[in-house]
Amino acid sequence: MEIALETTRMKELAERELDTLSGGQRQRAWIAMALAQDTDILLLDEPTTFLDLTHQIEVLDLLWELNQNQGRTLVMVLHDLNQAGRYADNLVAVKDGRVFAAGKPDVVMTETIVKEVFGLNSRIVPDPVSGTPMCIPIGKHGRK
Repeated sequence: MEIALETTRMKELAERELDTLSGGQRQRAWIAMALAQDTDILLLDEPTTFLDLTHQIEVLDLLWELNQNQGRTLVMVLHDLNQAGRYADNLVAVKDGRVFAAGKPDVVMTETIVKEVFGLNSRIVPDPVSGTPMCIPIGKHGRK
């Protein structure tokens, strides 16, 4: 448990009640609890939901570090396509409860697949920071 608290930077908050923590701290606490079980695979359902942008990136960076530094396999549901494209090694696009496309981000995140799965016109461009695919949605208010 000690290693899990250190890894998630929660050691100083270990004695606090869960409901007194901020959203980002609470997510890190849940991740620490999962890590304490010492599993090789973590299944995460929307780990960034209800977090402000800073805490979203903090959680995703932590998860990325767990994968890179500890070799843990992470399977997570993310609805933010840009975060998925930047942090994932592989993506799975699901439509009507079935796998529609799966593979590397640059294979799965295409304008055609975004249109087919989400019914949304978009432009896919390289992320200027990571080079991974970045989705720019086009709504009715799109401007040229």
